[in-house]
Amino acid sequence: MKGFDPKFADFPDYIIGITKEIWEDRGIATLHDYYAPEIVVRSPASVVVGNQGVIAATMATLAEFPDRTLYGEDVIWSGAPEAGMLSSHRLHSTATHAYPGVYGAPTGKQLHYRILADCHAKNNQIDDEWLIRDQGAIVRQLGWEPKDFARDLIAREGGPEACVRPLTPETDVGGPYEGSGNDNEWGQRHADILTRIMSADFTVIPEAYDRGANLSYPGGLETLSHGGADRFWMGLRAAFPNATFAIHHQIGREDPMMPPRSALRWSLHGKHEGWGAFGAPTGAEVYVLGISHAEFGLLVGGAPKLRREWTLFDETAIWKQILLKTGDL
Repeated sequence: MKGFDPKFADFPDYIIGITKEIWEDRGIATLHDYYAPEIVVRSPASVVVGNQGVIAATMATLAEFPDRTLYGEDVIWSGAPEAGMLSSHRLHSTATHAYPGVYGAPTGKQLHYRILADCHAKNNQIDDEWLIRDQGAIVRQLGWEPKDFARDLIAREGGPEACVRPLTPETDVGGPYEGSGNDNEWGQRHADILTRIMSADFTVIPEAYDRGANLSYPGGLETLSHGGADRFWMGLRAAFPNATFAIHHQIGREDPMMPPRSALRWSLHGKHEGWGAFGAPTGAEVYVLGISHAEFGLLVGGAPKLRREWTLFDETAIWKQILLKTGDL
């Protein structure tokens, strides 16, 4: 990989390797090398610009969860070393809530949750990032409902005027990466499925999903089959029935010893004006950032089906936007 440390065998090795080096091996100082000084890190909860903010947030997380692990499940990527590469990285994290921090007084609870992150890297540095932690899973395991956690967080951050603003088109900051992925057929297949769902064509689920599909969704939800996919996607779209859906990045890959797979980064932007996953409609304007991974295969004859899916968005960031707009604090 031209421009990258030769100790890394390939791009997935770089992404998985530096993640372990930074978090588990305590090489936090290596962020000065692996992250660009003016990196933009977007999560649904906030936008952070600059490596110093990333270092501070990393230390704060490790102070609260000192035994945190990050197990790399997959890296779905596009691009080339010379022009820059974009990884969509799926992690399974474990951690013990051992000390006080942003999640409140220590509970001693042992957590399991997923993370999906899109990172742009060039010349051995990451300079643009989109990061989604399964905050719904985290706070539920700590004894909170996402709405209640969001309300409490607003108060602890100083109230509605002073609190940290979630990611929206108004708070977003442009970064160096302007790519949109690749045109591989599996990414296109995944994009077509999600576009039909967001267009309220739910007949695509029994057509495109395997009957035995395993599905992982926000809040630590593990479900399966056509019914599981229908309930999840219907609940989201019903809450924001007229919101604008957009796919911002699309990757498909076929690699040796791996099933065909894809990664999409997408958004919904509009009003909370329907009954669905977020309760009674409030009319609040909401921006939902989502990342989805999928694996495809052919178990029986016919067309390949979606056999595994992972989707994340941050329920607490959605509730924070709703509460800030409604004043239900």
